[in-house]
Amino acid sequence: MVKITRIGRSSVCGLVLASLLVITGQAYALEPEHEIRRLMLATEEAVTGENWGEAGEYLNRLQQLEGEKPADYFYFRGRVMMESGHFNESRAALEKYVSQAGAEGEHYNDALKLITSVEKARKKEGALASKNSQNQSEPVAIIEPAGDESLAKLKQLYLAESDAQALVIHANTLLEGAGWRSDQRIVRLDQPADISYKVDRQNDEISIQESRREDNGRVVKSTESLGVFGVNPQIEWNCESATASCWIYDPRDGSRLMKLSQNRERAEEIARTLGRLIKTMQGVGQPRS
Repeated sequence: MVKITRIGRSSVCGLVLASLLVITGQAYALEPEHEIRRLMLATEEAVTGENWGEAGEYLNRLQQLEGEKPADYFYFRGRVMMESGHFNESRAALEKYVSQAGAEGEHYNDALKLITSVEKARKKEGALASKNSQNQSEPVAIIEPAGDESLAKLKQLYLAESDAQALVIHANTLLEGAGWRSDQRIVRLDQPADISYKVDRQNDEISIQESRREDNGRVVKSTESLGVFGVNPQIEWNCESATASCWIYDPRDGSRLMKLSQNRERAEEIARTLGRLIKTMQGVGQPRS
């Protein structure tokens, strides 16, 4: 006699669903080298169509993937960073492309021309910032890093293990409420800002992540690294009525680094905190943490 085992309908459905999940999971589990190639093709298409926000999104996904990136990755990153006004990041990426691809690279000549364009744009931006500061009735504020006593209080407040960690947390706490909005008439804290920032500490660099909200609601993120050595920890800032914004200036070349809401006290404290973070990471007058 053959024994027939009856399987419940729910069990069968469960087995089918599990099989589908496995198949679906396998379908999307591309190996890193294939996923890098796929995203590179998508990036190239977006750059060709001048869809900079979409290209930035693909580049950020590429950045998070493990595995060696092709030289063209740095070329496309340089172009996107230039379009978004991140000139330091753009030049660094383009120079890396030239170094890796060499004169035989497909975009070699274009990369060299773009580096020249970035250089001109940085000079123009720096000259404009200097001119604007001279036309203001009051000078651009220069923030001196505060002493160690307040750092001890910040460590206690945030239960941080180091001065640098406390300053990073403090900076991000301030930046959460300093996002820039195109419509300043109604500010709702439960609605994200159009432009916002977040900082982090990575070895001897400060990582600055900018999030820009596009008209369709999509958020495009880009990251710029600021090396602390050889940088003056005196951070300049200024507020402009014309653009209803405050600016934090890059200590490397005086160009605009962060666009914040028009709140002078908060902009001043953010500038002071970044200056203190730079000085702390440089290890001036104290052991590096």
